[in-house]
This record gives sequence, C-alpha cells and structure tokens, in this order.
Amino acid sequence: MSKLRVAVIGSGQVARTSHINHYKSLPDVEVSAVCDVNQEAAKMAADEFLIPSWYTDAGTMLEEVRPDAVSICVPNKFHCDMTCLCLEHGCHVLCEKPPAITEEEAEKMRDTARRCGKILTFGFHFRHAEKITFLKRKIEAGEMGTLYAGDVTWLRRRGIPGWGNFTNQEMQGGGPLIDIGAHMLDLAACLLDYPEVSYVCASSSDLIGKQGGTGFMGSWDGARFGVEDGLFGFIRFTNGGSLHVRTSFAVNIADKEERNVRLYGSKRGISVFPLGIYGDEEGQQVNAVYPFDETKDWHYDCIRNFVESCMGRADILVTPDQAVYVQKLITGLYRSAGTGRPVIYGNGNL
Repeated sequence: MSKLRVAVIGSGQVARTSHINHYKSLPDVEVSAVCDVNQEAAKMAADEFLIPSWYTDAGTMLEEVRPDAVSICVPNKFHCDMTCLCLEHGCHVLCEKPPAITEEEAEKMRDTARRCGKILTFGFHFRHAEKITFLKRKIEAGEMGTLYAGDVTWLRRRGIPGWGNFTNQEMQGGGPLIDIGAHMLDLAACLLDYPEVSYVCASSSDLIGKQGGTGFMGSWDGARFGVEDGLFGFIRFTNGGSLHVRTSFAVNIADKEERNVRLYGSKRGISVFPLGIYGDEEGQQVNAVYPFDETKDWHYDCIRNFVESCMGRADILVTPDQAVYVQKLITGLYRSAGTGRPVIYGNGNL
C-alpha cells in the first residue's frame, strides 16, 4: 500500500477541524472523498480541502471510491449504521465519540469489526495525550498504591452549544454526559483498567437549559432544548472502589468551566488537568507537578494512530472493547437518571 486512501462521512466542524485537516497533513494519506447528506456542505468541504470527489450517499461513495479507511463524523444517531456499513464494505473505521447512543449499538459495531476483520477505533482524543501513558506506567508500577475512589468532572457554567444537534435528544442521545463527560469517563476507565461495575446511580436536570439563554458557546432556544443540562452520578465497582461523575452544559458555578479526572490511591493521588501527583515522602507532604504540553492537538495524534494502525505500523490505542465499556457506563447512568433507581450490573455484563 503506497498511500492510505481515506474517505470522511460528515463535513461539519469536527470533520473539517479534527479529521480532514489532519489527514491532509500526513504524507502517507490521500483523502479520496467526502460525503454529507447536505449537498452544498459536501461540495464546500471538497472545494476547501481539494478533495477529488464528494457524495451525498455513503453507500454510493463506498461502492465507487472503495476507500481503505473511513472517518465517521455524523450525529450520534447514525454512528452505528454508518460504521457497520463501512466495515461491511471492507474499510477500517475511526468513528467519532461517543461510540453510539446505546450499548447494544456499540456491541454491534464491535462485533461487526471482528467479523469483518477490520480496525475499529473511536475519537477519544484525550487518551492520546503523553501524560496518560506516563500515568499508566506509574499506576502499573504500583506508585499510586490501590486506587479506591475518584472524581470525573466536566462542568460548563453556560456552555450549551448554540449550533448543531447538541440539544436534540433523538440525534445525540443525551447532553453533556454523552458529549463531554464521555471523554473524562474514558480517561478514568483507562487509568483504572476497566474494573467490573457493581451498580451506577444518577440524577439529571434540564432546568437551566429549558430557560433558553446565551453562553460562551452561543445562544440556545429553551423551547427546543431536549437533553439534560447536567447529570450527576455515582459508579460503584465490585472491588470496592467508586467514581463520582459530574457533567454539565449549564450549572451555576464560579468558573467558566471545570474539567478534570482525580483518582485517590493508598500511596498517592492524581489530578490529570493539569497533571499532578500528591503524596507523602519521609513524613512530608509532597506535590509533584509535571509540565506536559497542554497546547498539543490530540486530535492529530488520534488520526495519526489510526493511520499507522491501518498501515500495520502500530496498535490501535482505543479498542472496541474499551469503547463498549464506556458506552455501558453512559447508558447505565442515563437509565438510572431516567428511572430514579440504581442500575445493577451482574453476570459479567460490565
């Protein structure tokens, strides 16, 4: 294979700023086609990035272009169908996060990739930060001791997106939990090495979202606000550990935004944003701060890992099994918030 021939399905902001631009920067990649149900959007993307062909039907594109790999950058509702379609056409797939809307869809995507013998990965780009690999090594070396609790947080004071489908329940499957909280859940799950879950419980609200308003991501219409503006949950693991989960598009806090994963161990504790490790040494409390470059574009590293994996030069970082694990957490938290009851796991389901 001289060059990896890539197609992109979806031509919105994520496709243009996190996929197509990075593919175009890699010498071993040729972006062969772009597809969008909006004909004008597809043509504009093709013109902007000098892509030789554009389509409004994914099946036609796959039949005529026959790409080696595809990026899926469409609303969450279509992740499963588009991913399985591409896999069935013999393509490797990078699907944007979240994996899907339901755990059943995520499992179908994973199983289809296995049956077709193709690579499937997901756009959890924070996982590609160097500091996550650094932390994993320290955890596996036992430096943190037993990790027994943690906090997963992505809160926006007024950060409801005023564009796209972010407030459309049918298209997205939820609000901040499935959109931004999914990233922090993925990081925590990775660092904790995917422990078996005992139960999850959660509550959610839409009280601010339904009012309508303006924030740092534009204005939104309260009458059309169909997702949660905040979800607050708790995950209990069978090993006795736990995670608190806090996600919001809109909540009354002091700062514009709070984003972090904190894990508490018997020897040391961890804060991911910014990276710090806290503990005792020779009877003294010690805080160690590590100046990793926070300005790097981890979307680029995600794209590069996908390309290198497709060309047989690297292993994929975010695996389908890991993505299914995160999707099950998301589904369980939403189910608990909707019913007002804990969701109990068992029989090896998670």
